[in-house]
This record gives sequence, structure tokens and C-alpha cells, in this order.
Amino acid sequence: MNQYKMTIQEAKEEIANTLHIYLQRNHLSQYEIPVAKQRPVLLMGPPGIGKTAIMEQIAQEENVALVSYTITHHTRQSAVGLPVIREREYDGQTFSVTEYTMSEIIASVYDKMEQTGLSEGILFLDEINCVSETLAPTMLQFLQYKTFGSHRIPDGWMIVAAGNPPEYNKSVRDFDIVTLDRLKRIDITEDFPAWKEYAYAHGVHPAILSYLEIKKENFYQVDATIDGEDFVTARGWEDLSRFLLSCEKNSLPVTTATLHQYLQHEEIARDFGNYYELFKKYRQSYDVVGILEGNESPETLSRLTSASFDEALSVLKLFLGRLSEMFALTHQQDGTLTIIFESLQHWRGLLASSGKTARELLQEEVERLAGQQSAMKAAGQLSEERERQFLAAREFLQKGLTQLHTPEQPQTTGQTEDETAFLQIKELFEQETAAYETLADDTRNALTNAFLFLEKAFAGRQEMVLFVTELTLNAHGTWFVSEHGCDKFYEYNKELLLEERKKELKERIRHLI
Repeated sequence: MNQYKMTIQEAKEEIANTLHIYLQRNHLSQYEIPVAKQRPVLLMGPPGIGKTAIMEQIAQEENVALVSYTITHHTRQSAVGLPVIREREYDGQTFSVTEYTMSEIIASVYDKMEQTGLSEGILFLDEINCVSETLAPTMLQFLQYKTFGSHRIPDGWMIVAAGNPPEYNKSVRDFDIVTLDRLKRIDITEDFPAWKEYAYAHGVHPAILSYLEIKKENFYQVDATIDGEDFVTARGWEDLSRFLLSCEKNSLPVTTATLHQYLQHEEIARDFGNYYELFKKYRQSYDVVGILEGNESPETLSRLTSASFDEALSVLKLFLGRLSEMFALTHQQDGTLTIIFESLQHWRGLLASSGKTARELLQEEVERLAGQQSAMKAAGQLSEERERQFLAAREFLQKGLTQLHTPEQPQTTGQTEDETAFLQIKELFEQETAAYETLADDTRNALTNAFLFLEKAFAGRQEMVLFVTELTLNAHGTWFVSEHGCDKFYEYNKELLLEERKKELKERIRHLI
């Protein structure tokens, strides 16, 4: 058994690198590693830590198609195909021979290629070692030879299978050495720091992040009891976050029973419930939004300065949570503007040559964006954020359509209808750009105000280091600073890097002595 275990982030990088290598071609356009020697990847790890999520991310980032199946939902017939009697001639004699129709799984790969126009991709099969007894030999054949029945996976498609270790699932089947010797096995372990970066990027509720920062041991647990198993997983925390955010948005109560539906570990659900009530209390008493707008009060500053570490950490997460929302919104708006700009460039390029009216071309552009969005979604390449950007861009174009002059309306003297239409849409785009610049300025000011307030409360203390460290883990935050700057962030980040360098040098000296 492989004793080296990766975090989910390390596994993602390993699979992405493997995909790059498998799709690399030589000067003869042949795959550098022959298809027959491209080992399927086998991910082994606890349930609910994000195996499916990283496959979606890899497909989106590498611009390849993705087909996903939970193999336990399939029968032998759907995996292999249905038997068909064919007439074959051997040595002058005719015989009836059983063949099989194409596997539903392989057919879905070809369907995906046709829908998306992508010839390369990933076939992901989850719960590979939990199949029924009748399907087990088929799965072994598939992993060894990349075939279901008599049909082979198309070249250019990497196979990734995932399974759970036996301690998490009583119905798992062990793979024999012959099969394992044909696989590229990656063992994954749960890891809160790796998940935290994902959590920031996906807007996980700050109460969850601060709670788990204090009680990391509760991030992932599976405990056997006389009544069954109590468990909590990364998937449970993320799904709970979405529900909490919706409850707060709609002013709905959250009970311990509700929490237990996501955190199926009674003790942890109760403990988080108590913490969540405390977190809401901090949110009411510390005016984080007001402070980020530059309206701090001496009373709030004094209270935070003398707060316990757990309370200070909770307040830090309140700041980080609000800033994270602003970073994410700015990033989303930036992506939306990019889509709109490219779309308007395409629209303008057709105005003079197509023979169609500006309105007709703009309507076609709306439809083109919708088609592009659908194709990306079918290919598994459309993240939630990217989908929102497409929807917002299409909404902008629709708004532009309603504001274009109709033929009955007067035109500006000396301008053609197309020129007038372009100027109208340009003005609308400039308004959108100005709104984005205002949002970016507000976000930069909020980040600066957070530093100014927190350095008064935590000057020279570890809370300040923690705040800067958490900001660097936020992908949207680091993007924002790189695009829009923040002098206070650069100042503190430089100090943090110097401190880390000093620690590294001291550690080297200690080993030399």
C-alpha cells in the first residue's frame, strides 16, 4: 500500500501534470507516451474531500472535456452494453456470435466530443471499488485495457478513477496486483489548510472558517458508535455554508437539528451551533462594514484590543469574510467586462460588412454568447463564477438592445444608424466600466481601512500576521492586490516574508550546530 499521501491540492497538480504529459505529441503528431502505456489514475481517499471537485477544476483550467460517472449507479448491461447475435463465417461455415452494443459510458464520451467539439478529455469514474459482484470483472478489464466489452475509450481521453479505503466503506473490493501494476495510484488524505484555499475562492461562510481554524480536528471525522457512524466531511462543511448563507439572506433560523443534517456528527454539530451563535453576536457588536468604510469607534477598538484570542480570531474572519465578498465581486465584474468587451468588438467588426442592422447583429451576439456558455457547460468547463459572468454579459447586451434607436426614432445629424447604435452601446459600456472602477476603489479603501484599524488593535501581535497570511491564501484577494494595489498589504506582506526568511535561516543554523 502506498504510504505517501497527498493533499487534495497536491493531487490536483499531479493529475493536471499527468494530463499534460499524456496529451503531449511528438513531431509525427503521435502521443509521446503511447495510449496503451498511459496508465489510468486511481485516486484513493476518504469520501467528501473534493475528488469530484478537483476533476471539474482541472477540466475548466486545462480546456478539456469531462465525463463523470458514479459507477455504483450502473449495471453490467449499461457499462458493457447489451448482447446482440451476429452471423459470422469461419472456415466457410456460418456461426451465431454474441457481440455487444456500445457501452453507455463510452457512448457518453463520444456524445460529449460531438457536443463540445473537444477531442480530448477526462473520463472520471467515482466509487470504482464499490461496484457489484457482477460488474467487478468488467471494471478490472476496463482499468487494465481501457475497454468496456469490445469498445475502447477514444485516444486523447485520460481515465481517472476514484475509490474509498475500506475503513470508510464496507462494500469496497481490493484490486489485485495485476490491476494495480497498470495504474497510477494517488492516495489522498484530508487536509484543512489545502481546503481553506478552496474555501476562500468559493466564498465559504466565515463562521465555518474561523471555527475550523480554532478546532482543526473537527474538519474531517468519522467515528464508529453503537448506533452507526458519526461523520463530518469537507463536502458537508461546504454544503452547510451555502445553506447558512441562504438562511441569513432570507432571515431564516438555523437550529442544531438543521446543522446535524449537514454535520452528521452530533457532538460537532452541537459545538458548531454554539460557536455560530457566538459568531453572530460578534457580527452584531463589531461594526465590520462601518470600519471598512472608515468609521471606527474607540469603544470597538478598545474591546478588540483586550479580546481573547478566540474572539479576536472570529473578528478577523468577519473582516476577511467581508473583504473576500468584495474581492470576489470585483473579480466577477472584471471577468464580465472582459466578456462584454470581446463581444462588442466582435459585434462592431460585423457592422460594416454583414449587411444586417445593428439590432439584428446585437441579437445574434446575445445568442452566440448563450451558445458559447452552453458549450462550455456541456464540456464541464464552466465554473459557477464564469457562468455568472456570462449571464451578466448577456444581460448587458439585452439591456443594450432595448436602448437602441428603432428605425422610427430620430437619428443624430450626420451619423448613420450603425454609428448611432455603436455610440449608444459604447456609452452603456462606459457606465459599466465606471461602476467597476468605483467598486475597485471601494474595495481597495476597505482593505486599507482594515489594515489601519487592525494594526491599532494588534500591533506587534500574532493576529496581524494571521490576517496577512489569510489574505495571501485568498486567490481573489491576491488577484485584486496584483491588479489594483494596496500599499498596506505590500508593507505587511514584505515584513511577513522577512520574518519567514529569518526563521528559515535560524532553522538552518540550528541543524548545522
